[in-house]
Amino acid sequence: MSPYSSQGAPATAERPHTHEMVVVHRVFRRESAMLPRLVRAVPDGDAARAARVTEALRDYTNGLHHHHHAEDELVWPLLRSRAAHDEVLVGRMTEQHEAIDATLTAVAEWLPVWERSADRISGEELALALDAHRTALLDHLDEEERSVLPLIAAHLTVAEWDLVGERGMEGIPKNKRMLALGAILEEATPEESAYFLGRAPLLGRLLWQAVGRRQYAAYRRAMRAPLDGE
Repeated sequence: MSPYSSQGAPATAERPHTHEMVVVHRVFRRESAMLPRLVRAVPDGDAARAARVTEALRDYTNGLHHHHHAEDELVWPLLRSRAAHDEVLVGRMTEQHEAIDATLTAVAEWLPVWERSADRISGEELALALDAHRTALLDHLDEEERSVLPLIAAHLTVAEWDLVGERGMEGIPKNKRMLALGAILEEATPEESAYFLGRAPLLGRLLWQAVGRRQYAAYRRAMRAPLDGE
């Protein structure tokens, strides 16, 4: 007996919890808005501060890359096979990922130049590339949440959807996972926070309570201090 209904949806009452993607997208929206501001706030020639911002920017692009790669590998092929009537929409998601990658190529070209010099000119070029990246990103996230998440809920199993999140997490270095969790929980509601913490292993929850919260709060203060009073 097929595990799918005649419409191609998994034949189970349990549906993927796609709202977690909305919470993760908040991180990308927030950080993509903040990064060009952080670049522009670096004093001319301040290589030490530029290095800190560069590290944060690389963490962001690494996280976004793994997030999109998991979708490319695990979501779009399933939707193409099970929701053929939405092929145009799924194709547009792939095209938007490619457009976002193109904006990140421009970011990657200016980042090492600015990292070496920390000068205003290359910093402004980098910030402009980040502005263009954010424009492309927001268009994609908006449409994905509006049109694709309902398809995922209808056509993927819980196990298939959970694998997407697991694959994205695998791309985050272990020494950065508390910061990644803090970034997710920063704007989460109590219910959303309980959901994400509930999915973490016991050791992860204990580490978050013992050191993670303070680590993320200190990191956030240090990174955003130049933006205070803007």
